[in-house]
Amino acid sequence: MAVMRSITANNLQAEGIKAIEQALLNHSEVAISVDGSNRCVVMTPERYQHLRECELDAALAQSGIDIEVGRAAKEPVAVHLARIDNLNRSAKKASQVK
Repeated sequence: MAVMRSITANNLQAEGIKAIEQALLNHSEVAISVDGSNRCVVMTPERYQHLRECELDAALAQSGIDIEVGRAAKEPVAVHLARIDNLNRSAKKASQVK
């Protein structure tokens, strides 16, 4: 696995957005580190869009699997919302018992 390029918070403070733009010329993602620990990641809008599309593709694939194996329910919206309300009430009661 490739090591992600990192910019220190001090470097970012001194150079501003220019430090990020320079790092993104050769890397698709750049970490911002504070006290030696990566705190956040910046990326190009194109990279972000690609990752979002990958997440949506994965969600669609999982939905297809759920439908195939019977983990999906076909029900009216009102029934679905009532089921969610019941689950939420049950979870709330369970957390109050602790």
